[in-house]
Amino acid sequence: MKRAIVIVLDAVGCGELPDADKYGDKGSNTIMHVKKFCPELDLKNMCSLGLGCIEGENEYPSANKPIGIYGKMRELSPGKDTTTGHWEMAGCILKEPFPTYPDGFPTIITDKLKDYIGSEILCNRPASGTAVINEYGDEHVKTGYPIVYTSADSVLQIACHEDVISVEKLYDICRYARGITNVGRVIARPFIGSNGKYERTSRRKDFSLPPVSDTILDIVTKKGMCVSAVGKIEDIFANKGITQSVHTTNNIDGIDKTIEYINNAPDGLIFTNLVDTDMIYGHRRDVKGFAKALEYFDKKLEDIINAMSDEDLLLITSDHGCDPTFKGTDHTREHALLLGYGKKITPGSVGIRSSFADLGATVLKHLSANDDNMSGVPFI
Repeated sequence: MKRAIVIVLDAVGCGELPDADKYGDKGSNTIMHVKKFCPELDLKNMCSLGLGCIEGENEYPSANKPIGIYGKMRELSPGKDTTTGHWEMAGCILKEPFPTYPDGFPTIITDKLKDYIGSEILCNRPASGTAVINEYGDEHVKTGYPIVYTSADSVLQIACHEDVISVEKLYDICRYARGITNVGRVIARPFIGSNGKYERTSRRKDFSLPPVSDTILDIVTKKGMCVSAVGKIEDIFANKGITQSVHTTNNIDGIDKTIEYINNAPDGLIFTNLVDTDMIYGHRRDVKGFAKALEYFDKKLEDIINAMSDEDLLLITSDHGCDPTFKGTDHTREHALLLGYGKKITPGSVGIRSSFADLGATVLKHLSANDDNMSGVPFI
């Protein structure tokens, strides 16, 4: 079998981009600052691939003879959000950023939303997802009004208690919201709990815009190969170009599902997003939790590699940063981490790539599915 296995460590950025100052992110470096804050962090398997050899600020030990390829990638698209990062690595580079709403959503959106729901809404401003449900949860339970909020990213998020508004009804509201706004993602955020103590459940669902052009997912499926999506990949690409998919509850589940696909999926692309480093630890500025999530992935990386066939290519990357040692609670504009492994590739540095799209071009080359319309330059 011949597969390309792409694992996105969500928000595990690898140092500020040249234009980071425009985003207020100068000085951010997620994966290096986590190590500096937690010097006991041991990512021995990632270091064996070359993590400690990546140029620039580097807190990790350098391998004498790395067994993988290593480097980092610049983002050409404007923004620092999940959708933009994933689309670019799949060959879809944006010229204009998705809209953001730092002052909340305008009445042209909220009035339509309230009419559809049949009630008022709560919040309507940028907020931390874990904080906002505890701030407005009691009022939501009392009134039944959905909690609508955004962030520094292009998102419209709607949080509802599962016992107040059913998850299916929440999904329906989000589908309607998807049709009246051009934000990158509309996100359903179900939660549970009582009396000011609430927590989100695993039944989150993203409603994304479909990519504005074909991506490597479309190319691979048109070539008659399989695209297996793990985690929120299906949502990010609006199910476009995906053959089979599985949602996951956390990184542990996501890694297990990825290994299952490596053991069973036919030729093609296995595309995984591991979200905990972003959703649970990055936005909450939990540095130690972030470190433990990285350490768990590193431990399981050996199992991932052992499950690969001789023809497989593994690429480990990220979509943006979310430096838990940095100011605020938002994503950070950073290079994407880039590590790779395969028994038939030549180990060594691939430098600083000029676009995330180089990853997608490499996937297509590996799968012999090259397409002249796709952006990016292969690095193998």
